[in-house]
Amino acid sequence: MSKSRLVHKGDFILSNSMSFGKPYILDIDGCIHDGWLVIYDCDKVFNKDYLFYILSSPVMYSKFSQMAVGGVVNNLNSSLVRSVTIPIPPKSIQAEIASELDNINNLINIKKAQLKDLDNLAQSIFYEMFGDPVENEKRWDVKKLGEICTKITDGTHNSPSNGADGEYMYVTAKNIKRDGIFVDNITYVKADVHKTIYARCNPEYGDILYIKDGVTTGIATINTLKEEFSLLSSVALLKLSQCVVNYYLKAVLNNTTKYNQIRSEMGGAAITRLTISKIENIKVPLPPLPLQQKFAEKIEAIEKHKQIVNVTIKDLETLLASRMQFWFE
Repeated sequence: MSKSRLVHKGDFILSNSMSFGKPYILDIDGCIHDGWLVIYDCDKVFNKDYLFYILSSPVMYSKFSQMAVGGVVNNLNSSLVRSVTIPIPPKSIQAEIASELDNINNLINIKKAQLKDLDNLAQSIFYEMFGDPVENEKRWDVKKLGEICTKITDGTHNSPSNGADGEYMYVTAKNIKRDGIFVDNITYVKADVHKTIYARCNPEYGDILYIKDGVTTGIATINTLKEEFSLLSSVALLKLSQCVVNYYLKAVLNNTTKYNQIRSEMGGAAITRLTISKIENIKVPLPPLPLQQKFAEKIEAIEKHKQIVNVTIKDLETLLASRMQFWFE
């Protein structure tokens, strides 16, 4: 095991800095910096796939985390990794274990591919019904967001004290994805803090949430939470009038050409951002309401299908973790 710059297809490498302990099997020749370790199976005792799975298991990551050293950034080194003990069953058993885990991983990848196909279907439906929102070749009426929204504001500009305790969720840009609000590792604020924030910025079920600050600026989602929560200023709240459907507006804002156009017009040097006034002036094509509603029906059906697929993926990932724990703990 040694640090190296020249690597070859099939070599086994392990990250030793930052996101340390992640294994990879190279599929090309190339060079690496010294943030990687190259692992050589000199005695040919490992099935390569078995070695990959055991090194990427939660059990092994826990060991790496305990032994990582450093000042500002913890890292591994060749001596530390050499000291790790790994069970070495006969190669035939290693192959059986790797095959079982491969089968589960293949199912996960199939389901993830289904999600991509569903996203592509939604985009295809959008273009078929409405065309490109920047080119607007179907000559729909064009309106500013300020004209089709009853309210455009953002969350609190004073970052409140938040943590694991509190009565109301505290949603920031990191929780906003195109597919909705993700509350993993969410933090909370106290009721009195929330009351002050919510009096000005009151997200409700079905509203559009639009990231306005940071690297993910320009991503829009529909609020799927049916409970009150506090919002940070990195996210804008868009309440829609009756002339526009939320599924349609979300699709327009996330459309690649429209997204790129909006991003190209943003201000900010170190941090990219959209101001409320700029959001109000974003122009979007506005097709007839019945057509928007028809689009929303199609997308809702796709979203329900995606939910089923996502549940299956989570179940398979839980199964994979369970089997890795069984074999490697």
